Amino acid sequence: MSSVNLSKGQQISLSKSDGGALTVVRMGLGWQAAPRKGFLAKLTGNREIDLDASAVLAAGREYVDVVFFQQLTSKDGSVQHSGDNLVGGTGQGDDESIVVDLQRVPAHVDQIVFTVNSFTGQTFAEVQNAYCRLIDEQSGQELARYTLTGGDSNTAQIMAKVHRSGSGWQMAAIGEPASGRTFQDLLPAITRHL
Repeated sequence: MSSVNLSKGQQISLSKSDGGALTVVRMGLGWQAAPRKGFLAKLTGNREIDLDASAVLAAGREYVDVVFFQQLTSKDGSVQHSGDNLVGGTGQGDDESIVVDLQRVPAHVDQIVFTVNSFTGQTFAEVQNAYCRLIDEQSGQELARYTLTGGDSNTAQIMAKVHRSGSGWQMAAIGEPASGRTFQDLLPAITRHL
């Protein structure tokens, strides 16, 4: 199975090329600071941008747990965050990642929403090359990628979600702009996608 470039709203089924179910997936997120132009750029250089990836676990429309830079593992241990990257933008692989053991996700949890927010408060107009990608953790194969296009004046994005579908899981690209410095600020926007 080759990687699928998702467009906003598109969904894919999470299964291996041999038809078997995926067991462990990693959502990788990356970004770079957009180069500043003109006199200020010479004076100040590029500002570091601290984007934070979070995963919100939900059962129906109820929040069950969250994984973010201050809580790196879900209470049940099924979702793990790689840790906070304070600057991002190396362009060398994912800046932050969240690993989900699909077989260990509690049965009542039916969706996990992935968000990115600008903890340092810069808008996405100052961010370039922001993406999220889903990887089969066992094979290392990239399954899907969603690239944010066009910076805007928002400080967060509801990127994507994985949700139960029959006996398996699906990934949906959301790509909705939102505002907030922490995942708590994003909960009203996340609720619209549950």
